[in-house]
Amino acid sequence: MRIPFAVLAACLSLAAQAEAIGYQGARHLLDRAGFGATDREVREYAALGRVEAVDRLLAGARSEAATPAPSFVAEPVVPARELRALAPEERKAVQQRFVQEGLELRAWWLEEMLSTSSPLTERMTLFWHNHFATSQRKVRQPQLLYRQNVLLRREALGNFATLLHEVAKDPAMLVYLDNARSRREAPNENFAREVMELFTLGVGHYGERDVKEAARAFTGWSVDPRTGDYRYRPAFHDAGEKEVLGRRGTLDGDQVLDILLARPETARFIAAKMWREFVSPTPDPAEVERWAAVFRAAHYEVKPLLRAIFLSDAFWSAGNRAALVKSPVDVVVGTLHMLDVRPNDLRPAAVACAFLGQNLFAPPNVKGWPGGDAWIDSATLLGRRQFVERVLGDVKAMGIASSLEGRDIDRLVLASAAVDPPPPGVEGAARLHALVSDPAYQLK
Repeated sequence: MRIPFAVLAACLSLAAQAEAIGYQGARHLLDRAGFGATDREVREYAALGRVEAVDRLLAGARSEAATPAPSFVAEPVVPARELRALAPEERKAVQQRFVQEGLELRAWWLEEMLSTSSPLTERMTLFWHNHFATSQRKVRQPQLLYRQNVLLRREALGNFATLLHEVAKDPAMLVYLDNARSRREAPNENFAREVMELFTLGVGHYGERDVKEAARAFTGWSVDPRTGDYRYRPAFHDAGEKEVLGRRGTLDGDQVLDILLARPETARFIAAKMWREFVSPTPDPAEVERWAAVFRAAHYEVKPLLRAIFLSDAFWSAGNRAALVKSPVDVVVGTLHMLDVRPNDLRPAAVACAFLGQNLFAPPNVKGWPGGDAWIDSATLLGRRQFVERVLGDVKAMGIASSLEGRDIDRLVLASAAVDPPPPGVEGAARLHALVSDPAYQLK
């Protein structure tokens, strides 16, 4: 009797999910779902099957940071009107304070990435930070960026629909995309356009009239200049009839967002972006469609989508190993974490991320960081190597290297075979140095 191919494939997939993922599988999972991994962490997961390993990751997800927030986040914001009224030297001093607080905020987040018990939470917080991009260059007030970061973390593995609605009213977003001043007499279209193109539907699934009508619906969503909190201004809102994507009515902003969430393109758009984050640069349309169906059926709960991704054969495929270029945060946090190095001051690490092209809280534009091959050029590749060299100068890093002597250190450090393998007999610190200097170290 011939067994149908689909049945055979399903049986093979179930068998693969039941067997232990092994050292290389554990390293792959932890590297993609977080920021590097120590040898101890990899060995803890190596004995688990796919399902048990993935469920353990998801069960351990946090929704709040464990690292104490910088003290300045509790201070009142500086109203723009008051800032403009200051004498030039006073204004310059406040702006310089914003810069220093922004650096402190970046260091705080790196500390959380490095020390958290749930790297997946921080990976997803960073994913949403890039998806709902805002920048300190325009927002200025670091307290607003901190509050947004708290929101992104709270829903990092929560509900995308909830996150979308709350980000749309988030003060940092309202300032960044100019909706805070949008009023019925002159609706600003920036947020309406980006919420369709970059946050939900993607290019080609809406028209200019949809943007203009949606912009009217978002009028009145503003910010209280004294507190920096969201504030609805009824006098600014256009309460007239509107039509967005074929739906007519006296729509407000929340109703427009629900219209976007009801479209199948939204789940598909997020699923494809998740593929590029966790699997490879080129999404598989059939698999993306399957993930999108899971996402819609779960009413936009993020955990079921991530579970489908991490349990998929595509995620575990040998062809998709070492298929992603590490971001600067991957290099900086991943190197420190893998070697269990804990600097007392992470501000230099934040500066290193910025130098390498990923300045946290300051993506280049509303599209966020392009990622992929764009991370690497002659300058950033040299900068990556210089950063790793500095980390390897740490006495503790060398101690970790020595403790790995006699084990297969290559499997921990590299996602694929070295391009230029160390000569036979080179072990310990010398081998570690050779491996992190290899081009393969830039991949995950």
